[in-house]
Amino acid sequence: MRIRHVKIEDAVQLCQLIQQVESDSEYMLFEPGERKITVEQMQTRIRSMKTESHSEIFTAELDGELIGYLMAIGGCTKRTRHAVYLVIGIFTSHRGQGVGTHLFEHLENWAVQHNIRRLELTVAQPNDAGMRLYRKMNFEIEGKKRDSLKINGEYVDEYYMSKLLT
Repeated sequence: MRIRHVKIEDAVQLCQLIQQVESDSEYMLFEPGERKITVEQMQTRIRSMKTESHSEIFTAELDGELIGYLMAIGGCTKRTRHAVYLVIGIFTSHRGQGVGTHLFEHLENWAVQHNIRRLELTVAQPNDAGMRLYRKMNFEIEGKKRDSLKINGEYVDEYYMSKLLT
């Protein structure tokens, strides 16, 4: 497995990966089929993020196939430029095999080089696998968003989590 920065040529595979992850996971923000993103829109997003020193998309690749991604979306003001919001997705068949750990390790190296101090994300409270990964990577719960999601007709809390880099 190889972790690397996304390339424009990855747009087709990345769109497919995101759509598959959203179909397979009940804890992603978008429900299956809800996100409508074209290859052209993904190419535009990748180009845009490449022009910002505080945003990046990392991919996990195995045998030429993208199997996971980690988006670091940087703050757009001077007061928030030191922070990135994270979104991660991994093919179901590759979860629990260290892909997430490797993506986060790569992210942290990049973040230090780009003067990023704060990593932040939200996670649905029932997402035990996500919670285990984030705790393993030393993220801490900062607070709770009560009834912030509605999954399968039930309201679900989300935790705000963060990690400060030194």
